[in-house]
Amino acid sequence: MTAELTALALAALLQVGQFALYSVLAQRQVGPTYAMGARDEPRLLTGAAGRAQRALNNHFEGLILFGIAVMVVTLSDTADSTTALAAMVYLIARVLYVPAYMLGWTPWRSVIWSFGLVATITMLIHALLA
Repeated sequence: MTAELTALALAALLQVGQFALYSVLAQRQVGPTYAMGARDEPRLLTGAAGRAQRALNNHFEGLILFGIAVMVVTLSDTADSTTALAAMVYLIARVLYVPAYMLGWTPWRSVIWSFGLVATITMLIHALLA
């Protein structure tokens, strides 16, 4: 498996971990009856549960672009040390983003997010120029 595909698989597992964190924190806030119900009336999550939810949603957005970048690099056979490094930077940025968001590291949360986006863009541009 290429480094890019490995990073994508690990990013997907990180997403699962983030979902588990969000689920636990949200259920603590709204209670099991609401969490297992139809949720016809939306509830705004606050505090740690709200931050976990927003970090999870942010990763969904970033993971779509990163997944596209990995697919383009893999299918165009342009994977090399540059794209491997970019994929690892993306993964490290996403791992660091979770505590940065949960602990309110301002402005570091945005800086960490930027590293992940730049890594994804690097992969796409690299594939286009190869």
